[in-house]
Amino acid sequence: MIPKRSYFLNATYEWIADNDLTPYLLVDADFEGAIVPREFVNEEGQIVLNISMNAVRHLHIDKQGVSFEARFSGKPMQVFVPMAAAIALYAKENSDGMVFPPETFEEVPEPEPTPPEPPQKGFTLKVVK
Repeated sequence: MIPKRSYFLNATYEWIADNDLTPYLLVDADFEGAIVPREFVNEEGQIVLNISMNAVRHLHIDKQGVSFEARFSGKPMQVFVPMAAAIALYAKENSDGMVFPPETFEEVPEPEPTPPEPPQKGFTLKVVK
């Protein structure tokens, strides 16, 4: 079965945003594949990320994980949190949100890349002599 965490994360994010609160994502920064600013990871190997639309650009949440662009200490960074590394999502203002239940995440092989389709024929220019 498909893990529920991505669905819970999406729903909780929308609920927090609809209430004009700030969504904070608690992440297991030591999880394989997690790309986070290491200088902000605590002693327990966790990091809290502000994923509000004011704090990040190009936020994308899907079944594989959460990705976005953000600035940390003024430096731009592309962040990726595998879905299995997401521990909780809560509102900064009142700590209301959701701690995600433990789940088994199976390794899903990457789909074979499909070759790009050739461009459609359109107008072309010809040299006339």
